[in-house]
Amino acid sequence: MPPEPDPEHIRELMVGYQKTAALRAAVDLHVFTAIGEGASTVDTIAAKCQASQRGIRILCDYLTIEGLLSKESQTYRLSPDSAAFLDERSPHYMGGMLRFLNAPRLLESAAHLTETVRQGTTSAGEGFAGDEAEEWVAFARHMQPMAAGPAKFIAELIVGRRRPKRVLDIAAGHGLYGIAIASLAPQALIIAQDWPKVLAVAQDNARLADVEPRHQLLPGSAFEVDFGTGFDLVLLTNFLHHFDEPTCVNFLRKVRTALDSGGRVVTLEFIPNEDRVTPPRAAAFALNMLLQTPAGDAFTQSDLFRMLDAAGFTSHEVVEVPKSPEKLIVSYAT
Repeated sequence: MPPEPDPEHIRELMVGYQKTAALRAAVDLHVFTAIGEGASTVDTIAAKCQASQRGIRILCDYLTIEGLLSKESQTYRLSPDSAAFLDERSPHYMGGMLRFLNAPRLLESAAHLTETVRQGTTSAGEGFAGDEAEEWVAFARHMQPMAAGPAKFIAELIVGRRRPKRVLDIAAGHGLYGIAIASLAPQALIIAQDWPKVLAVAQDNARLADVEPRHQLLPGSAFEVDFGTGFDLVLLTNFLHHFDEPTCVNFLRKVRTALDSGGRVVTLEFIPNEDRVTPPRAAAFALNMLLQTPAGDAFTQSDLFRMLDAAGFTSHEVVEVPKSPEKLIVSYAT
């Protein structure tokens, strides 16, 4: 017999916003860092976080229920995940990502999802892909923990096959992808393109990585600036999903013009299977694009191959990126 209907999953979806709110409050109040530094009881955590004891008790109990804390008697401890990713002293700290993922404009878009579904496009006007929004500065500053591992993997893959000399990093953001290549390829010159305020973050990262002399800036809209020519590698990371297919094809033709014959374009994307519901994280990314863009999407592999073919690229190779919901497509210009 089929299992009895269970309303619990539906109820969890109805109150899912509470999970995000609890995490955001704990990060804002520095709860995880306070516990990591030794505060372990309601009164000591409340004192260190300058919050009420009632509020801290209920919040910490909720975080325990969610697996981010453990509780023995009246003492709280960090879980392995929260110690690694939510204690601000950790080199892998991720709490700052909330500044982008919970940015007011993004939350406002989610609040209007019903109307967005009705009309088939974001309620946020032109969305965020076409302007120098503060959200992109927040992205560059705070989303780096998600990019560091893939950037290192991609750099090792690309440089291991053929060391590039001139690299165009489109919509560079934090710049970690180009910087990782510059760190492994001492002769490589990186041209990082993005909005000026965003590029300031990338240049700070290039300075920290000691590659600033080989990390040049190309400020402006990717659709409007002149890329020039003579590149043997173009990095196109998390860009195409913001636009519809015709826009992507036209843009890829511009990219093709910038590449020398035999040059490579590296496309990093959330790529769902053809059923568009698996794997879950890649497929679910389409909802982000519905919320945030006029016509963007999570493109399937066949979608991306079709666009790349139309722009003059051949010999595509798909590479799984370890510990990431994204995949890499390496395509060659003919």
